[in-house]
Amino acid sequence: MSETKPVETHHARITEDMRQRILSGQWEPGRQLPKETDLAESYGVSRMTMNKVLAQLSREGFMVRRRRSGTVVAQPRVQSAVMAINDIAQEVAALGQSYEWHLFKAQQRPLSESEHRLLDLGGEWRDKDVLFLTGMHAARGEPFCYEMRAVNIAVVPEILTVDLKTTVPGQWLLKSMPFSRASHRIRAVNCLGREAKLLELPVGAACLEVLRKTSIEQNWVTHVRLLYPGEAHQLVAEFTPQPKL
Repeated sequence: MSETKPVETHHARITEDMRQRILSGQWEPGRQLPKETDLAESYGVSRMTMNKVLAQLSREGFMVRRRRSGTVVAQPRVQSAVMAINDIAQEVAALGQSYEWHLFKAQQRPLSESEHRLLDLGGEWRDKDVLFLTGMHAARGEPFCYEMRAVNIAVVPEILTVDLKTTVPGQWLLKSMPFSRASHRIRAVNCLGREAKLLELPVGAACLEVLRKTSIEQNWVTHVRLLYPGEAHQLVAEFTPQPKL
C-alpha cells in the first residue's frame, strides 16, 4: 500500500516561508511588516489564518507585535548572565541600538500595598518613606524594559539630589553605592493592565520579570523590578562541575 503524504496546511506553509525570510536575512531585524489584512491578502488566506501565523512566529521570537507600531521582525535577543547585575544601556548597545531612559515617577513616600507586594519589601517598611521610581528603558525609540524601583533613602540620601530624568538610577547606584550582597528572583509572567500598555504589548503577553535586591551589610539599598517583553530577553548561566568528595 502506498503511503499518503500529509497535506501541508496554509498555516504551516506561510509560517515556514516567513521564518525562512527572517533566517536568511531577507527580512532584516526591525523590518516593519504590512498590516495583517494586507498580509492575508498577499498570501491568499483568511485574516484568522494570518493572525495564527503571526502569533506563532511571535511566540517563537521571530516577530514582535505591538499596539502602536504593528508587527516587526524581532531584534536578536539580549543575553544576560543570571547572577550578573547588568547595565541595561549596555544591553541595548550590544544590539547596536540607541538607548534612552524615560523617568515616569520619582516620589518620596511610603509604598502602596501592591508596590510592597511587587517589590517584596519587608513589612517593617510599610509606613516608611522610600524613593519610589518608575520608568522605561527604550531601544531605538521602542519600549525595552519597564522598571519599578524602591531606594532606601536612609542609606542612600545622596540620590535625592540626583536628576533622575537624565541620570539612569541603576547606573548611578552601581557607581555610587557598591553593594555587599545581591539576589535575583526570575520568573515568567503575563503582562497586564497599565504595564502592557506602557510596553505596547497585547494584554496577557509573555514577559520576563527580574526582581533584584541589593544591600550593604544588614541594610537594603534598592529593590527593583524589571519587566522585559518575552521575545526581547533571555538568561544564560555557566556552571563548572563540583569536585567529587
